[in-house]
Amino acid sequence: MASSLLALLDDIATLLNDVAAMTKVAARQGAAAADDVAAMTQLAAKKTAGVLGDDLALNAQQVTGVQVDRELPVVWAVAKGSLLNKAILVPAALVISWLAPWAITPLLMLGGLFLCFEGFEKIAHKWLHSAPDVEAERQASLAALANGAVDLVAFEKGKIQGAIRTDFILSAEIVVITLGTVAAASLGERVAVLVGISLLMTVGVYGLVAAIVKLDDVGLHLVRAQGAGAGVRRSMGNALLAFAPWLMKALSVVGTAAMFMVGGGILVHGWPWLHHAVEGLGVAALALPTVGGVLGGLSTALAGAAVGVLAGASTVGVVTGVGKLRG
Repeated sequence: MASSLLALLDDIATLLNDVAAMTKVAARQGAAAADDVAAMTQLAAKKTAGVLGDDLALNAQQVTGVQVDRELPVVWAVAKGSLLNKAILVPAALVISWLAPWAITPLLMLGGLFLCFEGFEKIAHKWLHSAPDVEAERQASLAALANGAVDLVAFEKGKIQGAIRTDFILSAEIVVITLGTVAAASLGERVAVLVGISLLMTVGVYGLVAAIVKLDDVGLHLVRAQGAGAGVRRSMGNALLAFAPWLMKALSVVGTAAMFMVGGGILVHGWPWLHHAVEGLGVAALALPTVGGVLGGLSTALAGAAVGVLAGASTVGVVTGVGKLRG
């Protein structure tokens, strides 16, 4: 009886050891999977950086112009709309990758072409739209804010809806580019990366948008400082007030340049012959003495941007021509 009890205890101990060993293996596998997801998320974030810069600049511009005490509620409303956009786009992207994985590359190409189109349209805006039209739109916005008879609630809703529409397009770009990055991963990893990027981009973009739109208010608050150290705080306030418009301009320029680089890079990778040609250019630049290390990567980036500018110019020309034909 005692020997049977000892044998049973020995079997239980062996079983517990086996369970502990399997638990350790599963933990190591889970850690490795988490590392893979983190690495893919980081790579996707790098590839979507161009869209992020433009998303940040466009949304900061969209929510400006509302009443000062309503800026943060408007940013929050647009952020919730952005989360809803991604809640629609992420499942749609996963269904496409499951039912029609062959469509990922064409969608990426279309997304890259749209980025190039939007970037070139921004540059050519003053030629495509007359100065009186642009000025009339600006004056209408100013009149809406100054006129007490205008329904400011409706005006604010219009700003929010416009920002959410812009976000939907840019969120689609982010989701499609991310999907192309994790196309070969498992379903669980794709879900984790897509959800992670969606949350990261939404929190990052709208957190920064909130900070940017309130930057001038912070400056104004410091300018009105009284008491000890008021001179230093006023100087800081004046610096912030001078810096805020330059920041908006810089975001717009950097975002536009990034759109050409990201969009052009997508188009380059979509055409094998063009990809090989750009790679050959990079290898030739890399072989140059002294400056080869710098010019190697720079030349491929500039070549991708040049492709983006040409593609954007061609698309804008086609769209403008069709618009004129249709009257």
